Amino acid sequence: MSSPRRKILRSRWQPGPEPPSGDPLLVTVTDFTARGYGQAAAVAVSGLRLRRTWPQTPGAVGMWLWADPVRRRCGAVSVWADERGLKEFVGRPDHVRIVRAHHGRGELRSTRREFAAFDAGAVWAYALGLITEER
Repeated sequence: MSSPRRKILRSRWQPGPEPPSGDPLLVTVTDFTARGYGQAAAVAVSGLRLRRTWPQTPGAVGMWLWADPVRRRCGAVSVWADERGLKEFVGRPDHVRIVRAHHGRGELRSTRREFAAFDAGAVWAYALGLITEER
């Protein structure tokens, strides 16, 4: 018997300063599984704080936050105009602080893929496939 598909919560699309162009875009999907529910909530709150900075994040096209509270999982689906923007974001002091604060308190998975052009439906379908796959 197959298990029912879990409901994944998703934020509204948060646009960045870069418009979606016809050029290839880089999509990243992060997935943090916390050891406890309190830790999962703390990571989600940290994600919301970073989301507020998205409109000023160089190289960012946009992003969604997502959560699967029952499984203590949360993450982001981010779309980048180029590799440089992603690398600059990963090295930003506020991002580094969050990663260090939650290091060792769960399992982090991250993946990336290029898309020829921006199609919100296709990007989310790709991400949802990764998020809901059995490990």
